[in-house]
Amino acid sequence: MKSLKQLIDSVEVLRTVGDTAVEIEDVTCDSRTVTPGCLFVAVRGVSVDAHQFLDDVARAGATAVVCEQEPEVMADGVTYIVVPNSTVALAHVASAWYDNPSTKLKLVGVTGTNGKTTTATLLYELAQLMGHKAGLLSTVRNIIDKRVEPAKQTTPDHLTLNRLLHEMVEAGCEYAFMEVSSHACVQHRVDALRFAGGIFTNLTRDHLDYHGTVDNYINAKKMFFDSLDSDAFAIVNIDDKVGKVMVQNTRAKVYSYSLRTLADFKCRVIEDRLDGTTMTINGTEVNVLFTGRFNAYNLTSVYAAALKLGWDKDQVMVKMSQLVPVAGRFQTMRSPRGYTAIVDYAHTPDALVNVLDAVNEVMSGKGTLITVCGCGGNRDSGKRPIMAREAALRSGRLILTSDNPRFEDPDAILRDMEAGLPDDRRATTLTITDRRQAIKTACQLAQTGDVVVVAGKGHEDYQEIQGVKHHFDDSEVIAEIFDTEK
Repeated sequence: MKSLKQLIDSVEVLRTVGDTAVEIEDVTCDSRTVTPGCLFVAVRGVSVDAHQFLDDVARAGATAVVCEQEPEVMADGVTYIVVPNSTVALAHVASAWYDNPSTKLKLVGVTGTNGKTTTATLLYELAQLMGHKAGLLSTVRNIIDKRVEPAKQTTPDHLTLNRLLHEMVEAGCEYAFMEVSSHACVQHRVDALRFAGGIFTNLTRDHLDYHGTVDNYINAKKMFFDSLDSDAFAIVNIDDKVGKVMVQNTRAKVYSYSLRTLADFKCRVIEDRLDGTTMTINGTEVNVLFTGRFNAYNLTSVYAAALKLGWDKDQVMVKMSQLVPVAGRFQTMRSPRGYTAIVDYAHTPDALVNVLDAVNEVMSGKGTLITVCGCGGNRDSGKRPIMAREAALRSGRLILTSDNPRFEDPDAILRDMEAGLPDDRRATTLTITDRRQAIKTACQLAQTGDVVVVAGKGHEDYQEIQGVKHHFDDSEVIAEIFDTEK
């Protein structure tokens, strides 16, 4: 329990109506969960404006309300705090409610289009290997030291985020690593958090259904680095064309990493294999269980962050060789018939190109690359023909299939993808709407030495159709197929 005055101490307040000394028993931004004695924060959402529920909230027993506009008739006994932006206010209230947990551990945020999950997870795993207690907030899972909690979104909402960080502090965690999504930035979910550092992986087309334009998407990511304090570090991929843009206004100390040019942390790939890579970082050689240059970038940023956190560089290099790939991220499976299947979350054109280029580089023209991919429904439709084109150009055979159609017709999505196919690749492309059958067909086509890449869903264990999530796991389907091959 805290006083309202404590909770709004760092909030910009325009006007107060009522007593701020009142005690608050809970905080919520969901009008359906209001209980007597709670503080309700009225947020203007994408589809719903919670201000329309202020009368209901008062009747449900809320002690106080944070809002951008008070109701015409204010309820007796309710304190109203008027603010310029209730979403920003919620970030500060949530942090205060959970005793400002981000100030009690070293929090590192990872943002970019691709590589966020892998980078954040590897930092968490590396911390554990180094003997440190740590937490993880990611698309795949949230971890408090070693306790796993399912993840519902890339970056949790304001209250959940601070609750999880608080639980990490209570569990004795020294560090926390989290993905910072573009949505989280523009929705001010990370506004009141104190970061020890931030990492930028890369930026390509994604989430334009939400942001509208690429410039808006870039600016959303940039907000994260603009907010870093002067004692924080910012680690950026300068091989990406917007890498320097990300940090042009940051107060943080900037460090660069690269595979192509001089940088504070320079990586060179010596040998790439399907079961791992030999590479050097700043001249020191290491063998890792990861494939592809995109993973070399991820690992270089992990090494850079580890050093900026003060960890011993020699020990870091030794422990990096023990790290294993994240589930659904270039997850390699070997068929009894002698071909290889790879499950990867690649769901953007750039991510798919990275995976397919990595496989082609290792295969060196030996064997056939068979790709299975689709595109999600009710998302940026402009990337669909691009995904198909890039996959077709890099695959010996391509099978277009359903991903998460959500509320769209899966066949309509596939027609959008087919529009991007080069004329000379249509003969080597199949369209099979049923994802299970598409994967099965790819495996049936594969011969010894071939590689089957199943892209788009990675770690996801469901397929969302008309608002219903049906159990579906690409790696499980492949394992079942392998069982029939024995």
